[in-house]
Amino acid sequence: MIGQRDTANGAHFAFTDRWGGVSAVPYEELNLGGAVGDDPDAVRTNRELAAKALGLDPARVVWMNQVHGAGVAVVDGPWADRPAPEVDAIVTVRPGLALAVLTADCTPVLLADPVARVVAAAHAGRPGLVAGVVPAAVRAMMELGADPARIVARTGPAVCGRCYEVPEAMRADVSAVEPAAHSETSWGTPAVDVGAGVHAQLDRLGVRDRGQSPVCTLESDDHFSYRRDRATGRLAGYVWLD
Repeated sequence: MIGQRDTANGAHFAFTDRWGGVSAVPYEELNLGGAVGDDPDAVRTNRELAAKALGLDPARVVWMNQVHGAGVAVVDGPWADRPAPEVDAIVTVRPGLALAVLTADCTPVLLADPVARVVAAAHAGRPGLVAGVVPAAVRAMMELGADPARIVARTGPAVCGRCYEVPEAMRADVSAVEPAAHSETSWGTPAVDVGAGVHAQLDRLGVRDRGQSPVCTLESDDHFSYRRDRATGRLAGYVWLD
């Protein structure tokens, strides 16, 4: 259920795999995405199971309506009866409030400054990388007192640069914005490495404490991959403060 988890001075980071939930094929088992066609009751149960496995209150987890952009929202509680805004990064200073990001090949980015007590979660696919969602999230954290030199960054399971095949023109467009994302598949065709691009952006911002999951979602049967399966579930990354 929880494929990766670590802690840094009171800031917690966790990423799920696909197992331990109640969703049926093709979303089996721990689908946490509410907009992929799965039974809403199954998704609700899965979110409760994942939160409880992390020691979190399911009602204190904030989700986004992700749109592959660079919008950021600063939050101080769940949306309650309001619809989640169309953003791809959320930031908070509230302890005990968990921020969640959904992915199924895109790069989930979790950020925390344990000293300033600021955390953020961002959804960085190819469009978000180009739009600058990660720098936007870091800037929003800085406005709340974070220092990039103190920020701890973790990126979770995502499609790797050896597997993310794209047309040559698309690779050129991405590389023009972020050269580090230029890649080639293991079979010799143009590719984009979103994870490498995200880490290059973080490095330029002064974020040095970074960790990257070795898991390629397309290659791993333990993780959801949209590029591999099309109709599939969504993984989640969670970040929160004690």
